[in-house]
Amino acid sequence: MPYVSIRVAGKLARAQKEEICAGVTEVIAKAAGKPRDSILVFIDEVEHENIAKGGKLLREPA
Repeated sequence: MPYVSIRVAGKLARAQKEEICAGVTEVIAKAAGKPRDSILVFIDEVEHENIAKGGKLLREPA
């Protein structure tokens, strides 16, 4: 059973999550030859203040 973990900075709308999950599932199913219903996708939404790039915390987009 394939597990896919996706981490994003900030929040996504439900429609965005649905589109991401559908697309990732399609690619994994095709590339790995696995049934779609065996693929689990986890989306972790991380607050910007908990992510740093180049030693500096990210800021929320304006």
